[in-house]
Amino acid sequence: MGVLLQGFYQLGTTGVPLPPEGGLTGSWWDHLAAQAASFSRAGFTAIWLPPVTKGASGKASVGYDVFDDYDLGSKNQMGSIATRYGTREQLTRCVAMMRANGLDVYVDMVENQRGGGSGPGGFTFRYADADGVVGGGRFPKEPDDFHPNVPQDPNVPGPDFSFGSDLAPINGGHPRGSLAGRLIDSADWLTRSLDLQGYRIDDAKGQSSDFLLRFLNSKSMAGKFAVAEYFDGNVPKVQDWIFRQMQGRATAFDFSLRFTLANMCNSRPFNMAMLDHAGLVGSTPFQAVTFVENHDTDRSEPVFQNKMLAYAYILTSEGYPCVFYKDYSTDEFCFGLKPEIDKLLFVHEHVADGDTLQRFKDFDVFAYERLGGAHLLVGLNNNPDARTITVFTGFGANVELHDYVGHGADVRTNGVGQATIRIPPNTNGSGYVCYSRPGLGRAAPSRKHGVTQMFEGAQDLDIKPATPGEAVEIARLFCEAGTPIRGALNFDERDFAPSTRLTLELLDSSGTRLGTRAFAKGEQGRSVDAVAGATGFHVFVILASDTPETNRKPRYELTANYQAPQT
Repeated sequence: MGVLLQGFYQLGTTGVPLPPEGGLTGSWWDHLAAQAASFSRAGFTAIWLPPVTKGASGKASVGYDVFDDYDLGSKNQMGSIATRYGTREQLTRCVAMMRANGLDVYVDMVENQRGGGSGPGGFTFRYADADGVVGGGRFPKEPDDFHPNVPQDPNVPGPDFSFGSDLAPINGGHPRGSLAGRLIDSADWLTRSLDLQGYRIDDAKGQSSDFLLRFLNSKSMAGKFAVAEYFDGNVPKVQDWIFRQMQGRATAFDFSLRFTLANMCNSRPFNMAMLDHAGLVGSTPFQAVTFVENHDTDRSEPVFQNKMLAYAYILTSEGYPCVFYKDYSTDEFCFGLKPEIDKLLFVHEHVADGDTLQRFKDFDVFAYERLGGAHLLVGLNNNPDARTITVFTGFGANVELHDYVGHGADVRTNGVGQATIRIPPNTNGSGYVCYSRPGLGRAAPSRKHGVTQMFEGAQDLDIKPATPGEAVEIARLFCEAGTPIRGALNFDERDFAPSTRLTLELLDSSGTRLGTRAFAKGEQGRSVDAVAGATGFHVFVILASDTPETNRKPRYELTANYQAPQT
């Protein structure tokens, strides 16, 4: 199933560092983009980004107080153009470079609340348009878009701890229920603008499952991966939400397992036999995203010791494991577990496969075998002293075995397929071994992907419409030398005269024109095609001439296909 990296953390309540704090020289989006190749080589297959839209506190916002659904760090609102993580251009490049390195990109979707409103109760929202005029921006909100001004939506699992003005997608809006459609429209715009592969759903317990099911099955969200923050350790309750309420459409973070792992690491005594079929993953592995830490638990109830023992479990067990950036990274303020986690990433991606069979358990030791592929025998020891155990295996008789994390010596199974393994003492969480046949591994697959990103120009958005007498910059795309670039244009041709033209140009970083096309009425979907020169930014520009008074500044959508560099 791959391995997910949570690509952010919080320093107290302030979020990721801002340059020059923590040694950062650029934005957080650029900091992640610069590591994309390294993440891919290590074995990660996807990255989860924090909320990407402008928050109520502007550049100070960690993203969960969403203000404007159509501001990705491109409007001068709430005291800044950029979000805490950077500008829209930097975000677009970050996504393109993740895709160039074969990584899927998931974005944190906050659909339960909004922040920064005005008027009584803070329930009125007005946004800047493409010229910076407040009130002209898309998706304004009124008091009757929010609970308790309208009744609570049906099928909200609760409790609903809304961190802002509480949206009511089903009961809100004029006409009633129209808010849901507008939220879907903005998420569709976001998905196509960035070229996303999935979502993390914030605070699922505070939202109607009726809305979330419709949301995830609508427009460009349909069929994409989704994992919910359903903060509950009650496994049957989470399973009911996944299968009955959400019809299997979403997975969920495995909080039940995380609570168990935190007890294992932080407390002694702890009965290691409790790991046998623990958590959501123990009964529903394909719907479980396992984790050791995230941005919330790290600040409230962190695992403060022996953390690698927990990572050894989630990265060798079933489920879809998620690694926390702060645990993994060697950045300042981070815990630098990368060398140890990288070994486990190799085991997860190249060795661990198939069903799980428990091979040994007592109070201090838990051992299990993954039965797919070459087989994997894992031993976990929570004792401060080493333990030696003999277990039956599926490797067969007289087979040499190698520990792929380097904690144990090579061993050989006996004539009936038993293996005797020594598991080291649990010093700083190092009490684990991962045995399989020697010589496993393969070259990392080439997973290079281009992107298809949409840039919509309209007066009520962040990119200007086609404007007579002005060369409107649509987008700057970070392209790899020698790769094709295509920009397909669709536009509002209402009332166009025979002489009306929209001209699309593609320029390289020096301003040299690489391609151009003039579009007349009836020429929807045609494209400007070129090949990137030197690696760097390439710019699409649109010009308008002889547009009618009834459609003086036509709106348009540019769909850009290109390949970013891997580094």
